[in-house]
Amino acid sequence: MTFDHTTTEPLLSIRNVARRFSIPQGLLKPPKVLNAVNGIDLDVAPGEIVGIVGESGCGKSTLGRIVTGLMPASEGTILLGGRDVSTIPRLELARLVQPIFQDPYSSLNPRRSIAGTVAEPLHIHGIGESSKRFEKAVEMLDRVGLPSRFANHFPSQLSGGQRQRVAIARALILNPQLIVCDEPTSALDVSVQSQILNLLMELRRDFKLTYLFISHNLAVVEHIADRVGVMYLGRIAEMAPAPDLFAAPRHPYSQALLNSVLTPEPGAGVPDIGLRGTFPDPLNPPAGCVFHPRCPREFGPCSSRVPALLPADSGQGSGQVACHLANPEFSSPTEPLHVA
Repeated sequence: MTFDHTTTEPLLSIRNVARRFSIPQGLLKPPKVLNAVNGIDLDVAPGEIVGIVGESGCGKSTLGRIVTGLMPASEGTILLGGRDVSTIPRLELARLVQPIFQDPYSSLNPRRSIAGTVAEPLHIHGIGESSKRFEKAVEMLDRVGLPSRFANHFPSQLSGGQRQRVAIARALILNPQLIVCDEPTSALDVSVQSQILNLLMELRRDFKLTYLFISHNLAVVEHIADRVGVMYLGRIAEMAPAPDLFAAPRHPYSQALLNSVLTPEPGAGVPDIGLRGTFPDPLNPPAGCVFHPRCPREFGPCSSRVPALLPADSGQGSGQVACHLANPEFSSPTEPLHVA
């Protein structure tokens, strides 16, 4: 399925969203501010799958929690279907947006049967009679690949993949519009990962779902996403259609991220991604472009000016990139942004 999100009214619209945490520094020192998410702009079209990738600590899971309403934003606005989510009652928002978490075991009640777990949102929202709720839960379990004989099982009796199917069924039981998937396959074996990904694709088609898919696994995101946003230290460094990003990444960080993927070739060793230094201290972020201390192509304005997320050149795809090398004000003919 191919999407042109620019011609479709977005289901989810994020504008200048930030999330700050106050971190204590000791008895006699003032707390420091951690900008976990720092000025994110993002639109997601109905039926689209947008992947969010980046290193641990880049803010992608925090962004997911903000979108689901599990955590408030420090500033900015989030519109869902044109409505500000801060004005949507909590129960109504839960019917519109549902999460699927990384660890299905910790997100399921070990003392509740899986049919009871899936039916619980119906009970909370007062939907249907008790017997009908159970029947609907069994139907949803069957839809995600768990036959009715599993209905009275408990999470401890299921495999990791089966528990994740229960979590997916629970997320779908309220017929939400948007699913926020936070590393939904990272705790699973590779063979099971592909089964869950294929299931998510089928459910997207059958239930007309929209996904915000958060993952550190580039291969998974490449397989499932229509567009991909690359996050670094709380900001989006690049946003592009998945085929464009994986074929010709524009931002130096995106290039390094793709180059860091290990290959199965014998003797290939650990890839050299060409970055300088280490991941910066989030409590003391660099001035200007937050990536510039590690960037092999850093130049003049990088250390003093924050790059805007600008449209990429028309000849290089339809994405956006936050890099001074992509800005005509700074770039030079001898410094092409994309390096093959």
